[in-house]
Amino acid sequence: MSAETGRVQGVETTITPDAPTAREVLHRVFGYESFRGDQQAIVEHVSVGGDAVVLMPTGGGKSLCYQIPSLLRPGTGIVVSPLIALMHDQVEALRAVGVRAEFLNSTQGRDEREAVERAYVAGELDLLYIAPERLSSEQTKRFLERGRVSLFAIDEAHCVSQWGHDFRPDYLALGELAERWPDVPRIALTATATAATHREIAERLSLGGARHFVSSFDRPNIQYRIVSKNEVRKQLLEFIRTEGSGSAGIVYALSRNTVEKTAEFLRANGIDALAYHAGLEASERARVQSRFLREDGVVIVATIAFGMGIDKPDVRFVAHIDLPKSVEGYYQETGRAGRDGEPSVAWLAYGLNDVVQQRRMIDESPGDLAHRRRLSAHLDAMLALCETVDCRRVNLLRYFGEESTPCGNCDTCIVPPEVWDGTVPAQKLLSTIVRLKRERNQQFGAGHLIDILRGTETQRVRQQGHDALATWGIGADLTDQQWRSVVRQLLAAGLLATHGEYGTLVITEASGEVLSGSRVVPMRTETARVTRSKAVRPAAADLDVADRELFEALRSWRAEEAKAAGVPAYIVFGDATLRAVALARPRSVAELDGISGIGEKKRASFGEALVAVVDAHARAPVSDSD
Repeated sequence: MSAETGRVQGVETTITPDAPTAREVLHRVFGYESFRGDQQAIVEHVSVGGDAVVLMPTGGGKSLCYQIPSLLRPGTGIVVSPLIALMHDQVEALRAVGVRAEFLNSTQGRDEREAVERAYVAGELDLLYIAPERLSSEQTKRFLERGRVSLFAIDEAHCVSQWGHDFRPDYLALGELAERWPDVPRIALTATATAATHREIAERLSLGGARHFVSSFDRPNIQYRIVSKNEVRKQLLEFIRTEGSGSAGIVYALSRNTVEKTAEFLRANGIDALAYHAGLEASERARVQSRFLREDGVVIVATIAFGMGIDKPDVRFVAHIDLPKSVEGYYQETGRAGRDGEPSVAWLAYGLNDVVQQRRMIDESPGDLAHRRRLSAHLDAMLALCETVDCRRVNLLRYFGEESTPCGNCDTCIVPPEVWDGTVPAQKLLSTIVRLKRERNQQFGAGHLIDILRGTETQRVRQQGHDALATWGIGADLTDQQWRSVVRQLLAAGLLATHGEYGTLVITEASGEVLSGSRVVPMRTETARVTRSKAVRPAAADLDVADRELFEALRSWRAEEAKAAGVPAYIVFGDATLRAVALARPRSVAELDGISGIGEKKRASFGEALVAVVDAHARAPVSDSD
């Protein structure tokens, strides 16, 4: 058979006419009938030798964008991934669909590593996963040169950004791949990147000539919800009990201590919760991660050390009990919910202390002034998202340069917040700060200032003589919680700032406009919690009784298969595939062809067993329960 030669970005490529097409591989191997969004364009571009930078939301199908080209091109696709703890499951998922995949990392013994290396050199692998730390060594590069590389896929590419939320120094060395393998296409992929991070990815990875594919960052199945902190653990427990009961979820906190105490609190109240943070032994972290991936209904309470690359599709909620440091971090963490496309919730509780604490951390952070300003800009954007009176999704997508319309599926759309004129309370607070500084050269935090404004007689007020101030008691018409909201919103608007180790409040240049009356200060009214919605629902919620019973029978069968194989249940089949089987009720293996998620290998491995479950259910007595 003759071959057709072409060039992409100066790279000569050979396309064999009788080779399978990308769509054929998609159907035969992965069991899908069609590509989504930019997937097909990306796959075709990389398959013929083109470089690509891909920005696609979590759950958007990024992995297929390098997996299919690796199967179409001669040689082995090298996947650079920072997720050593997850490589085993990533490889098992590929093996389950018939792909020859392996990984090389520090968890393997010498014999296992050597076996993988021999298979690579012999051309017996389709995909090989390697950590960036390993790939940065000269020894690994020489080893790769002994075989044939079909492409380099750089996953979690935002890790190359030095001021990003997940910076990994070893990613900086990956730009050398272009010099070492000039004829091998490279594809960099991430689920989160601002315009600045996007540019940095292209620059630092030497992808200046790459084609860029930027998908919508919208995850319409996720309901974004933000509430004010008020006994946050009790708030979290109520949220999980009313909307996430029995569902898998992730709770993020900033400190290890908070993680430990929150997990303990949830367990004491009947929630199957586990703690995860970098201070735990590696074996304990592995155990926690394994339970989360392999069991239903487990809730992980974690620092941001947990979650990158987690492929568990049925995480129904992600909760934050501390204010995230950036919108990018928040977006990536919330994106771990609802990868299966089913309704999910991103719930965040934050308060005034979060703002004060993070301002202090920025002031004390290492780095130059430009670095601290960048951190402040990240926090300002996060505060703007929290305090917006408009659609949260519109605000979130605008941060990534994407314009949209109100979503109807966030708290501010479901229960629009009331807006009131906060100019006078703002003037009262700012005037108190000015008087204390001018008359007594004193600065205080929010709690003491609120005591003065509300006329609360505390020992500190009496000792300082602050009950003699002109502003003493002039804010008694607002509650303590309302005043904290005022302070928080003034900080978010840049009309207040924090100073020093203790987070005392000081005025800003813009404060003068408020004090003079030339600037109006609109504020949002604190609203009650959004009542329970349909944002979280069981996978079988929309099935009738008989189909639901079959679906649960299929899930039970899947759990046994996964346990026997020692893999997460979703590697056998996802819930969406089992729902499709329950609805289609195939009576033969041939009838499984065309059901999403069942490719050739899985049909051969599990087809007869699936049909047997369907057949057994058909012969069982019909339940009359609802």
